Amino acid sequence: MASTLIAAFVASASPAAAQSAPLEPRVKKLESEMRAVQRKVFPGASDRFFEPEISAPAAGPSTTGVSASAPLTDLLQRVDTLETQITRLTAQTEENGFKIGQLEKRMVLLEDQAKQAAAAAAASAPAAAAGTVPAGAAGAGTSAARPAATGATSAAAAAPSAERVAAVSRIEKPQTADAGEDAYLYGYRLWEAKFLPEAQAQLRFALEKHPKHKRTSYTRNLLGRAYLDDGKPSAAAKMFAENYEKEPKGERAPESLYFLGDALIKLNEKAKACVAFAELAEVYPDVATGRLSDRLAAGRRNAGCK
Repeated sequence: MASTLIAAFVASASPAAAQSAPLEPRVKKLESEMRAVQRKVFPGASDRFFEPEISAPAAGPSTTGVSASAPLTDLLQRVDTLETQITRLTAQTEENGFKIGQLEKRMVLLEDQAKQAAAAAAASAPAAAAGTVPAGAAGAGTSAARPAATGATSAAAAAPSAERVAAVSRIEKPQTADAGEDAYLYGYRLWEAKFLPEAQAQLRFALEKHPKHKRTSYTRNLLGRAYLDDGKPSAAAKMFAENYEKEPKGERAPESLYFLGDALIKLNEKAKACVAFAELAEVYPDVATGRLSDRLAAGRRNAGCK
């Protein structure tokens, strides 16, 4: 009788063992693959983000005898752990994908702004509207008249008055050993004196003759401001975007981002202006909270940024 009972018990335990045997290698394979995925999604990450290894649940207190379902229960618990890890990794992957998508949208928007500003500047022909070339840019003592076109007809642009020529000639031209510095400073003095067309021509001259000078970030930014002050926001936006893109580490790159937003507001592109202001705050946080903090706050209000 005793031998019969023992044989019956062994027979009843064997199906559970048979079920757990083929599951064991599959669960180990899943655990190995999960660790590989964790290293891929979180390269160099620490225990702050995920558990370094998937461990089986802690064993409970031992009891008399061995349950025939214990191996299967252990495997099911390990499968539950794997499912939890997969859920966490899926959520993190989706979050990373969303952030990358947002960054790509911002870059496309900034590129579109630069292209639109360039097209508008070419259409408005700011150089023809300027009318005169200052003495510093032309290399002569007086400025010369330039032709201008309006609609389907064209006529010679009016020559500057004698009073204006005399006033421009009184602006002192720097004469030092640094020709690039002199060209920029003369353009700055013309801009400061409100001779905006002359300042624009002089600053373009400085960029053409000294494209690698240390003052190029200053020169492009000031040229954009001269356009903006002269009622040419499209040409200004193009110049500000160009200065930021060509010299993002330039000394006047943060200012160019701010004035780009200002120019876009004048072009009634307030949503794009908010993108420029957000870029300024993100890329140059010290400047955004420092010397440009008041201007940035006012610009965001004017654009209705959230």
